[in-house]
Amino acid sequence: MGLRTLESILLGLLFITHLAFGVELTFELLDNAKDCFYEDIKINTSVTVEYQVVTGGAYDVDVTIENPRNEIIYRNTKSQFDSHTFIADYSGVFAVCFSNEFSTFSHKLVYMDFQVGDEQPLQGLGEHVSVMTQMESSAELIHKSLNSINDHQTHHRLRETQGRKRAEDLNERVFWWSLLETITILVVTVGQVFVLKNFFSEKRPAQYSRL
Repeated sequence: MGLRTLESILLGLLFITHLAFGVELTFELLDNAKDCFYEDIKINTSVTVEYQVVTGGAYDVDVTIENPRNEIIYRNTKSQFDSHTFIADYSGVFAVCFSNEFSTFSHKLVYMDFQVGDEQPLQGLGEHVSVMTQMESSAELIHKSLNSINDHQTHHRLRETQGRKRAEDLNERVFWWSLLETITILVVTVGQVFVLKNFFSEKRPAQYSRL
């Protein structure tokens, strides 16, 4: 394998993001709010939408996906997480909407992974008539492994954030419950002291001397 082929593989590793569009973001969805994300997609393009509610309320949102004709091709109500893959039937702007309109007080923190198009093979691979060399095979394997590691790390961070938020909420509830119990015990104790004090300090009726 020549130096030019190796350079092509390295360039493919560096600029693979230009061959397929992908967006990963975490955003805050306010109560009684609805947020939509739009993307211009060509016909027959594969699209994958993955989402997860990280924190907030009962960890649920309403999700819809609409095609350019305003037809709903996916709907899920009060969902915590899901993944949906579809092929664009039309060219145009598709909308992915997250709704928290059913919630009056709770804000939600939502993670979304919006992948448009299939990932293309690395540049320089498959251009030879002969079988791929060991270096090319290793480069492709490393690339797939890095993508897998990145996905695992993302989901691990989401689970860690969700677990930490649940622990913080539980700790706050335990704190206020313990404080309420402490105040109740103090009030009962003080009340018992006053009751016993009044019981033992009751004055005897005055005795009149005989005339």
